[in-house]
Amino acid sequence: MPGSQPPLPPTASRRRRHCGQGDGREGGRRSGAKMAVLGAARALRALLLPLSPRSVPLTPRGPAASYGTSITSAKIQVNGVNLHYQQTGEGSHAVLLLPGMLGSGQTDFGPQLKSMNKQLFTIVAWDPRGYGQSIPPSRDFPPDFFERDAKDAVDLMQALKFKKFSLLGWSDGGITALIAAAKYPALIHKLVVWGANASVTQEDVRIYNGIRDVSKWSEKVKKPLEEMYGHEYFAKTCEAWVDGISIFAEKSDGNICQELLPLIKCPTFIIHGEKDPLVPRYHAEYIQKHIKGSRLLLMPEGKHNLHLRFAEEFNKQVENFLL
Repeated sequence: MPGSQPPLPPTASRRRRHCGQGDGREGGRRSGAKMAVLGAARALRALLLPLSPRSVPLTPRGPAASYGTSITSAKIQVNGVNLHYQQTGEGSHAVLLLPGMLGSGQTDFGPQLKSMNKQLFTIVAWDPRGYGQSIPPSRDFPPDFFERDAKDAVDLMQALKFKKFSLLGWSDGGITALIAAAKYPALIHKLVVWGANASVTQEDVRIYNGIRDVSKWSEKVKKPLEEMYGHEYFAKTCEAWVDGISIFAEKSDGNICQELLPLIKCPTFIIHGEKDPLVPRYHAEYIQKHIKGSRLLLMPEGKHNLHLRFAEEFNKQVENFLL
């Protein structure tokens, strides 16, 4: 699912913009291609709605919010690719932010880079290969693209000399984080995921196809991505993502990483927006059920981009969990 204030998919992230959660498909379970397309359209509109002052709890922030506020930007070679990342904070607890489809640190995690406690945490936001400023290479979606991203992410943090770190993954980045936590348990301190799913259903595929044609996206949503990527790259990558993620649905169980969930041993926090039009609630419940000791928080007004729309409350919940 896309990532940056995602056009919707985000979560396609925004499934992923990268594409998919609960309420979101409001009516998704009622099925039908028509409902899926309507759901995707509603999701796009929802991401554009102005934030109501009443909808975000007023959470006081301490003096740490202004501590070490500079954000550095750099590239480092990892697995043959020059990966771009942003870094801020001086805390002893390292945290990696993983964006959704077409996402980057800049587009997907502005409120977290700006406002998370920089005295307690060192925050790194990366651009996966083929996204953001980690181009070249062009983005592609082989069958193991999530595993490839997981290895790149872990190797990036090791290249930056972080011996152990926590993962915050949104949408596609949430799937990547699940895989990384399962495959590299000695390196992962804690895990937070939202807008993620461990499998792809036929209902999901219908929703993904509803966002395939970026010319139908809202101009407000399209513009930042076209400015970052150019229209052709943006459009082709979105189509390629839909094709790549849909392949998982060809398996009998639609599996992406279901078998890995029981291998995750670190403390895990799953957040789900009950109005997420891209990822139905049952995906979050499945993940919670299969990761021993994990916790699920339901945000009644949250949609796919809940960490952007309700940034203050999201940051508070995550910081409390990470401490």
